[in-house]
Amino acid sequence: MSGGSQQVLSTPLYDLIILGASGFTGKYVVREALKFLNPSPSSPLKSLALAGRNHAKLTEALKWAAHPLPPPPVPLLISDVAEPQSIRHLCTQTKLILNCVGPFRRYGEPVVAACVETGCTYLDICGEPEFMERMEAEYDEKAVESGSLVVSGCGFDSVPAELGLIFNLRQWVGKSVPNWVEAYVSLESNKGMAYNFGTFESAVLGVANAAELVQLRRSRPRRRRPMIPSPAPPKGPLIEHKKDLGIWGVRLPSADSTVVQRTFSTLAKNPQGLPALSQTSQHIQQRNEFWSSVKPAHFGVKICSKSYLQIRRFIIVGILIGMFAKTSFGRWLLLTFPSIFSLGLFKKGGPSEHDVQNASFKMWFVGRGFELIDDNENKGIVVEEGGYNKEIVTRVMGPEPGYVTTSIILIQCAFIVLTQREALPKGGVLTPGIVFGPTDLQQRLQENGISFDVISKNLKFQK
Repeated sequence: MSGGSQQVLSTPLYDLIILGASGFTGKYVVREALKFLNPSPSSPLKSLALAGRNHAKLTEALKWAAHPLPPPPVPLLISDVAEPQSIRHLCTQTKLILNCVGPFRRYGEPVVAACVETGCTYLDICGEPEFMERMEAEYDEKAVESGSLVVSGCGFDSVPAELGLIFNLRQWVGKSVPNWVEAYVSLESNKGMAYNFGTFESAVLGVANAAELVQLRRSRPRRRRPMIPSPAPPKGPLIEHKKDLGIWGVRLPSADSTVVQRTFSTLAKNPQGLPALSQTSQHIQQRNEFWSSVKPAHFGVKICSKSYLQIRRFIIVGILIGMFAKTSFGRWLLLTFPSIFSLGLFKKGGPSEHDVQNASFKMWFVGRGFELIDDNENKGIVVEEGGYNKEIVTRVMGPEPGYVTTSIILIQCAFIVLTQREALPKGGVLTPGIVFGPTDLQQRLQENGISFDVISKNLKFQK
């Protein structure tokens, strides 16, 4: 790095800093972190600080997160992504930055740049493909050089998709081979729930900048693809009725698919995963055994609901964003009147605490593939049209996804960085699957309310 760059202190003041702690999602992240804050040597989190632009808002966020207990003496640091020097100063005080300041395509790059420059590790909750891929293109080599791990998507986007897919693929053992895994995401609530404006803004800006993402991908070398035995099946109808799961689904643009593609591309070049910072025989064996159990497959995502009318609502909102986000005036309308153009799905105030407590998610992974049959007892098993004779269904489920589940995931990813840094890749701009797949993240999530279950493993018999 350049001679004028700041370096992280050998003994940082804080284990981690939550940047954007006073934001709607940031305060939930703070609340989750406070559950584990303990100065004892056995604690994964002995010290943290909160950072943002406004001291009063940080104070209120800390009070909210600590309630009903009094707020602990957590340092409140003033920092602004519009002032790169202030972000670099943050990086010199910590091992790890958790960035909750979105939309990331507007505010994320200065934080990534500062972490890469100082060798600090960076995690965020981004679900914006253009930002993630642009950071990879511009900072990956520098991050490897400085030893900075930069991992976006460490929330509901895209850890349930990556770990849930890996969990399904690891069920294909022996002579069974997956070909296609479809994820069906269902967001559930006891009552109607409006989601945070920031998510809507990210979607609008994503459509607005779609051409930039296409141009970025065309400017880069073609990604290596994994070897999958058969081509992907046809996309099928726009709206699918998944009767066995009791849901309707529609395919919508998703960061999850692009993140999974990046993970598989990395594995195509590095079949045993990326080398760990400390190449001990234990780390090598653990990584090799893990990735050798993951058989790649085509992957897709559908957003689902028990209500057909709700699916039509999703489609209409998608059409409205697609129509209006392409012009500056249209974007102004969308972002000024989000509740109208999202048919009530999003509002600037976000959901109430009661709404959040009564919401949850389920994510089914339906994998189809082949089971090689070579005995007389199973002559009735046939290959279905399209070449499938086996189906494995798994499920990931947990509490409200955008704030509660996202906070649980981000904090557990942070603890793995703090306690297992030697077993993680040296550095680079990487996906959650590549960094956290071989670790105990799934177990940690299960211990904190996010479950991974095998629903069924079926061979298809001829009638």
